[in-house]
Amino acid sequence: MHRPYNSGLLEHIPPLENGDRLTRDEFERRYQAMPAGLKAELLEGVVYMPSPQRFRSHGKPSRYLSGWLYSYEVATPGVEGADNATIRLDLDSEPQPDALLLISPDHGGQSQVDEDDYIVGAPELSAEAAASSVSYDLHVKLPVFRRNGVKEYLVWRVLDAQVDWFSLQHSDYVRLEPDEQGILRSLVFPGLWLDVPALVRFDGRQVLEVLRQGLATPEHAEFVSRLAEAAKTTEA
Repeated sequence: MHRPYNSGLLEHIPPLENGDRLTRDEFERRYQAMPAGLKAELLEGVVYMPSPQRFRSHGKPSRYLSGWLYSYEVATPGVEGADNATIRLDLDSEPQPDALLLISPDHGGQSQVDEDDYIVGAPELSAEAAASSVSYDLHVKLPVFRRNGVKEYLVWRVLDAQVDWFSLQHSDYVRLEPDEQGILRSLVFPGLWLDVPALVRFDGRQVLEVLRQGLATPEHAEFVSRLAEAAKTTEA
């Protein structure tokens, strides 16, 4: 959500600082005046600004998650994804997850894209690459996403070589359990299968092969049909 860097703006608009307590409007005002490339999130009214990201503990894992979700998106009309997109979630929280997947508004999704081109409301799935279990992704973002109705939340704890995939059930997050082969399956996006052992060892070919198997299931085909029917209803 960056505009080109303008030093003149910074003379009148205070810069963002990690730990600032701001309203969402003030957060956006200051964020838009910051240099391009900086990442900041507002969670429960507090500004979080992560330090520069390392290659193997964040940059590469984030790319793997994005590639996996993109492959599902292109095979599933009515589903859209994004990397590092700002979400106007509620009055106190404006996160910017590493990757997300949503059902398009005109296909029955629960979020919208507003006139400023920001996502408003909860996407169906949010995904993060986090260093470990001590990351704020699991201790600050998780309750924010749960309260706002993000149906699934996935966190790859890179240094721990673990993936936590939560499903919103009865207003609480329940951890999804892998099968005997270590495969996790989305409950919201049929066919979105993740080979966890392959992911944590950065075996991208195997990750995509297992996803291909999920995309070939009758459940995925039926989901695509449902999305198409939802789009017809919206048009009518």
